[in-house]
Amino acid sequence: MSQTVLVKSFQNGLQVFLDPEMPFEEVLQEVEKKFKESAKFFQDAKLALSLEGRILSSEEEHSVVNTIAMSSGINIVCLIDKEESKNQIYLNAIRNMELTRPNDSQGEFYHGCVKDGATIESDSSIVIFGDVYPDCTVISKKDIIVLGGLYGKAVAGEEQDEEHIVIALEMAPQKLKINGMKFRTDKPVKWPIKPKIVPKLARIQNDKIIMEVLTKEALAAVTRGSLC
Repeated sequence: MSQTVLVKSFQNGLQVFLDPEMPFEEVLQEVEKKFKESAKFFQDAKLALSLEGRILSSEEEHSVVNTIAMSSGINIVCLIDKEESKNQIYLNAIRNMELTRPNDSQGEFYHGCVKDGATIESDSSIVIFGDVYPDCTVISKKDIIVLGGLYGKAVAGEEQDEEHIVIALEMAPQKLKINGMKFRTDKPVKWPIKPKIVPKLARIQNDKIIMEVLTKEALAAVTRGSLC
């Protein structure tokens, strides 16, 4: 059996060990083969993913994630790295989003950065695995979670709909709108100089959008639906 790619399971996720010496294209082919063989076993499972064994560039990381998703049908909800506490926050965020919106079973996942002025639109909640660059836009009729930096524009929820949320690893949007309300700040956004990473949640409170550090308490409030 080839040892180029090894897969081990853990609670709610998979560890994928990649050979550090083999050419990347050969490793990627082996990833595709291994996950195609296991596609029936996963059956659209929602799992966290940990890539180990070799150092990957952002492009290589995205290639592996996309190959696994396309070959197996797995919905990858989070890419685990060495910052365990940060990843746990995001896993909890996605789980709580699903609990809060039990009828929204068709959430969408976008793998890669949103750049070059692109606009991503969804009728359901959407999880972005990457950054949203300046002058790019993400529009969702429900919730938005950015597993990266939100430096462009985000529009979540409809004006007469239930209140929705926006979560980002780095929250520095050019424009932010939730349920028809606009977020206003007096502080200019600087990019690409990045501040210390602090995951944040944007929501409506007292008829205005507020931003707060993403904590267990904030997530609990969202889960309970106490957004006002």
